[in-house]
Amino acid sequence: MPAAGAAELPRDRTVAAEPIVVKPMTVEDAPAVIDIYAQGIATGNATLDGAAPDWRRWHATHRRDCRFVARLRGEVVGWTALSSWSSRDVYAGVAWESVYVAEAARGRGVGRVLLETLIPASEAAGVWTLMAGVQAENLASLALHERVGFRRIGVQERVGRDPTGRWRDVVLLERRSDTVGH
Repeated sequence: MPAAGAAELPRDRTVAAEPIVVKPMTVEDAPAVIDIYAQGIATGNATLDGAAPDWRRWHATHRRDCRFVARLRGEVVGWTALSSWSSRDVYAGVAWESVYVAEAARGRGVGRVLLETLIPASEAAGVWTLMAGVQAENLASLALHERVGFRRIGVQERVGRDPTGRWRDVVLLERRSDTVGH
């Protein structure tokens, strides 16, 4: 019995966590991937791009391996993918990493689950260093990357302009594999 004046808590306080399902990205995911990228652009802190590319361009600029989508209740709510860091053979094991989460799913661990899937997949693909460029104001993304083992290696000051013409700083992060490239 609760103390006088105290509210009684509902008997069942358990809230089942919705499972985040991560699977390889397919062409059927393209509309959701581009939409989620556009949602990231709308924040003003996810990328310097002013508009999302069409699928053909997105597909052409990302590696075919290591592309994943996250689903909640069957709906795509996030994605991660790799892009080549350089066309030179000596850097074949270095890749740019991107991760985007739908606005409605932010703060639910989707980004972390995606990166925790991407990291071992990238190592299986022979990637020894993952690189990320995160706008200095994107504190959530910086924290996410650091939680999964990325470290800050520098800041590119005023490296590019956003769609409003404002110069932006980008924090460079890297994650070195413990198993590949030693």
